[in-house]
Amino acid sequence: MKKQEDGKTGSGVCGSPKTFPSSRLPVIFLLLVLVLSSCKRSEPADGGAATLRIAMVPKGTTHEFWKSVHAGAVKASREFGVEVVWKGPLREDDLSDQIDIVQSFVAQGVGGIALAPLSDKGLVGTVKAATDSRVPVVVFDSDLAGGNYVSFVATDNVAAGRVAGEALAKAIGKGNVVLLRYQEGSASTANREKGFLDAIAAHPELKVVSASQYGGATTETAEKASENLLASLGAAGGGVQGVFAPNESTTFGMLRALRQAGLAGKVHFVGFDASDKLVEAVRAGDIDGLVVQRPFEMGYLAIKTLVGSIRGQAVEKRIDTGSMLVTKANVDTPDAQALVKPDLKTWLGE
Repeated sequence: MKKQEDGKTGSGVCGSPKTFPSSRLPVIFLLLVLVLSSCKRSEPADGGAATLRIAMVPKGTTHEFWKSVHAGAVKASREFGVEVVWKGPLREDDLSDQIDIVQSFVAQGVGGIALAPLSDKGLVGTVKAATDSRVPVVVFDSDLAGGNYVSFVATDNVAAGRVAGEALAKAIGKGNVVLLRYQEGSASTANREKGFLDAIAAHPELKVVSASQYGGATTETAEKASENLLASLGAAGGGVQGVFAPNESTTFGMLRALRQAGLAGKVHFVGFDASDKLVEAVRAGDIDGLVVQRPFEMGYLAIKTLVGSIRGQAVEKRIDTGSMLVTKANVDTPDAQALVKPDLKTWLGE
């Protein structure tokens, strides 16, 4: 057997043993570092779409609205060749959990985050920390103070609130109006409430008799708040002619309370967002109209915008996804059905 020169041993390309003279070791070592680095790389060096991992953090995961957002995100993930990880708090009032989720994704080093903030101020520091860590953020559904994000993808909520106000004004003609608010800190619903009150203010024959009560994050809390509100205003005796609720849980809670009091179909009611039970209530005449957003489009555009930004494309700072007033007259049209009965099975398997 031939004796090895200087008895020094190195490594060949991607791990095969080989011997080298000691005088050449520094150069060989440098070359090996470069070669082994290329051997270990399992993803494109340019962070290409095939390996891009995006986190999507909704306000909650139980309402039908978020399922449609998720479906739109899945469509975008398939179209643009990225992985979307969907995770949000169970309840829409668990701000600390949402903050923890976002921080966890930043620590994992995801390529970007699409976020529907539970609070317009409570997530400001968390989002700034994400962007400081070079994790870009697209905000969707509900705005965030400070504008420290790539883009805001959402319904024009003030305009949508005005649509609700005009619809209720038309249904009532004149009388007393109630606004059941959602919860403090939610920018999207606050803007809907503002748009609604602006529209009602343009009708002097209408009087807002309550606009300070909050339904809270669940149908159960909204139902209880609605019962107390209707009773305190003497709704059963004609003290209330019209009601507006600004999201799915407050709308369903108010619907339950009106039915329990025997006032469904007697007190005019405009709600926001859709579910099977709310749509059936429109058909039954218990709800005059639902202002329905385009959550599938919102989820799709949030991911599309985030991926485009990461890949160096110019994106719009604000994107309006639109809304539609669904009534008994149009609920079964193709346009309305596409919004109130989205194809979740194709994208979520349900």
